Amino acid sequence: MRIILLEGFYSGSHRQWADGLKKYSQHEITILSLPGRFWKWRMHGGAISLANQYKDLAFRPDLILATDMIDVSVFLALTRRSTADIPVIVYFHENQLTYPWSPTDQDPELKRDLHYAFINYQNALSADHVLFNSKYHQDSFHDSLPEFLKKYPDHHNLDTINQIKSRSSILPVGVDCKELDKYASEEEANEIPHILWNHRWEYDKDPQLFFETLFALKDSGVDFKLIVLGAKSGKQPPIFAQAKQKLRDQIVHWGFAPDRASYIQWLWRADVLPVTARQEFFGISVVEAIFCNTTPLLPKRLSYPEHIPLYWQKELFYDSDAEFSTQLTHLLTKKAKPELRSRIAEKYGWPVVTALFDAITERKAKNSVIPKIRYNI
Repeated sequence: MRIILLEGFYSGSHRQWADGLKKYSQHEITILSLPGRFWKWRMHGGAISLANQYKDLAFRPDLILATDMIDVSVFLALTRRSTADIPVIVYFHENQLTYPWSPTDQDPELKRDLHYAFINYQNALSADHVLFNSKYHQDSFHDSLPEFLKKYPDHHNLDTINQIKSRSSILPVGVDCKELDKYASEEEANEIPHILWNHRWEYDKDPQLFFETLFALKDSGVDFKLIVLGAKSGKQPPIFAQAKQKLRDQIVHWGFAPDRASYIQWLWRADVLPVTARQEFFGISVVEAIFCNTTPLLPKRLSYPEHIPLYWQKELFYDSDAEFSTQLTHLLTKKAKPELRSRIAEKYGWPVVTALFDAITERKAKNSVIPKIRYNI
């Protein structure tokens, strides 16, 4: 089967996902993409640019797979003469209905914050099938729709919510286990535990709680080293500059890794991954670190409970900021690590994910009903 993948934000985890799907799927996938920047403009105008790329193709696809970062209805309108009878699947990496707004963004104050969420709603409504990267993501999107649609003056079209639900399912992000294993460290275990941060340097990952907890641990005499990775934002929270100074004696690496190999090597060197995020629809950085034998400490919310077996959740999750500090101190002094690598491979390894993807796309191309798949924690 020939599939066109429309990616309006081709960088970071979006690019990693698209490339992995293309590499491991049994189908022939052609990626039409735009650089991963100016996300608001991509949601407005990206569909026009991708429609022009589509018109230059020398073949007609059997299925179109689009991600959430473009306006799919605009793309279909501009290509309607050739795409009217081609099945369309939309994949949601994130959505703007439930994504928290940055405190520095003026759109909510200017009453412009609903537009991007409406594009997400249109996309789900325009698609023949909708895929979410986690059960949490799917449920939170569906649950937010009634309140969102009622913000408009009339004709709320609440009946469309069940239409979207009936054609929704889950497809997790794939993990390239072979790539991660390639850079596995053969060095001896760290004498001093290494703490890892491998997220974007932005407010929604709550770096304030993360670093303030480390400041307190240092002041109380807890011994640790620190690895800070992740992409910097244009205006990063000031806590990063403070942490670089206050924790200078603990830092073994600070900043964006120069390449993928270096990034993975740092994952293998880390011991504990304390996560403080306030927003996460899947969490590929967390899942990859877990596969690399880094012990996670996760908030009991968002998509994280889906990654960890129930019998490990008491030790690896926290419910409050105070409990976060207590649990982290415990993990820093604990020698034994939970065995979670096999769990990640069995659930998120690309062969597993693409087998599910191929089955879904084949059924949709044949206009067959896609069965609901039981999604266990």
